[in-house]
Amino acid sequence: MKRVLICFVFATSLFAADQPIIIKAARLIDGRGGAVVSPAVIVVRGNRIESIGSAIPAGAQTIDLGDMTLLPGLIDAHTHILLQGDVTSADYDEQLFRESMPYRALRASRSAKIALEHGFTTLRDVETEGAMYTDVDVKRAINNGVIPGPRLFVSTRAMSVSGGYGPSGYSPEIIYPMGVQIVDGVEGGRKAVREQISHGADWIKVYADRSYFVDKNGQLSSIPTFTPEEMKAIVDEAHRLRHKVAAHAMARPGIENALNGGVDSIEHGIAIPDDLIDMMVAKGVYLCPTLTVTEYVAPGRGGVWARIPQFHHDSFQRALRKGVKIAFGTDAGGFPWDAVNEAKEFEYETQYGMTPMQAIQTATRNAADLLGMSDQIGTLEAGKFADIVAVPGNPLNDITAMQRVGFVMKDGAIYKRP
Repeated sequence: MKRVLICFVFATSLFAADQPIIIKAARLIDGRGGAVVSPAVIVVRGNRIESIGSAIPAGAQTIDLGDMTLLPGLIDAHTHILLQGDVTSADYDEQLFRESMPYRALRASRSAKIALEHGFTTLRDVETEGAMYTDVDVKRAINNGVIPGPRLFVSTRAMSVSGGYGPSGYSPEIIYPMGVQIVDGVEGGRKAVREQISHGADWIKVYADRSYFVDKNGQLSSIPTFTPEEMKAIVDEAHRLRHKVAAHAMARPGIENALNGGVDSIEHGIAIPDDLIDMMVAKGVYLCPTLTVTEYVAPGRGGVWARIPQFHHDSFQRALRKGVKIAFGTDAGGFPWDAVNEAKEFEYETQYGMTPMQAIQTATRNAADLLGMSDQIGTLEAGKFADIVAVPGNPLNDITAMQRVGFVMKDGAIYKRP
C-alpha cells in the first residue's frame, strides 16, 4: 500500500512505503520536558520514528524545515467534532433540529481536517451532541483513509439525567432529539454504559452538574445530576469493561460527586475547591480545563457566565500550584472550528501560570498519558508513531507560534508542509 502525501488535499505519496524520510529543523522539543535539541534530525520509516539525531541512512529522502521547531503531534483531549458553536441555546437547537445527521457528519469531517491542519494528530471527542454514534463513523472513515483527520478516541452520546440537559423549554407534547442519552437509576446507568461501548465508545462521558449560580458565600455552585449511587454504578461498569470515564463538572456539587464516584478526568473544573484539588492529586485524576471555550462563550451568554472566566482562572492557577495533572483540552465545537485555532489554548495556559514548556507538555506527554497511549504517541522517541509537527521559530520564546503549524505528519503520512 502506498503512503499518502497530503498538502491540504489528498495526493499520491512522493516516498516509497519502505523508504526512510529524514526530517530536519533548527530545533526539537520532544514532549518530555528536557532541553531543546538543536539542530534536529528525525528518521521516519513507514509509520514509525526510526531514530532521532542519528546518522542519515543511505537513500533517504530529506525534508529540511529550516528555522522551525519539531514537536510531537498535538493532542486535544476535549472536543466535539459534531458541534459547530453553541454560545446560545438557539445556536445549539438549530443544529439538532435543522441539520440531519449525514449533514452534521459532513461538517464533522471538515472539523477533523481543520484540527489536523492545526497540528492536532489525536483528539478525544467527548460526545456527539445529539448525533448518536456518528463519531464512530467519522473515526472509521479516518482510519480507512476515506477522509483526512486526527486519530480519534470517541465517547458517543454521553449521559445525563431527565431534566439535566438540553434542548429544553419546549411543549411536552413535542418529541425532539436530546443532546445526550438520558439515563436514570443505577441499572439504567449500567445499561447505558454497555450500550455505548457496544456501539464503539472508547470513553464514557457523564454530565455531573448543571444550572450554575453564585451562592451566598460568593462561590460558584451547581445542581448535581446523578445521585452518588448512579455515578458510582456508571463508573464501576465502565471500569469493569476496561473503559475510562470523563466527567463534565464545573462546581463543588458535581466535582465532588464525580471524584467520589471514581472518574478518570474532570472536564472544565471551573471552580474546584482546594480540598477537592487535593483529592484529585491523591487520586491521580486529570483536569482538562478548556480555557478557550470559557473565554469564547462567556460574553455571549451573560448572567452568571460573566463571572465564569474569573472563577476559571483562579481554579486553574490553584490546581497548577498544587500539582494536579493537566491535559490539554479546548472544547472545540463549543466555538466554531473555523473561528478559533485550538492552539489558542496554549496562550491561555501560559497567561494563567504555566511555562511554555509546561503548556506544550499538556498537549503531548500529559494528554497521551490520560489516553493510555504513552507508549505510542505524545513524545518524539524511536519506535513511536511518526506523529510530528513543526512550528516557526521557537515556541518557548513565543507560545503563539503554536497557532502557526507549518508541517504535519500523522502516522508517517504528510498532511501539510511549507
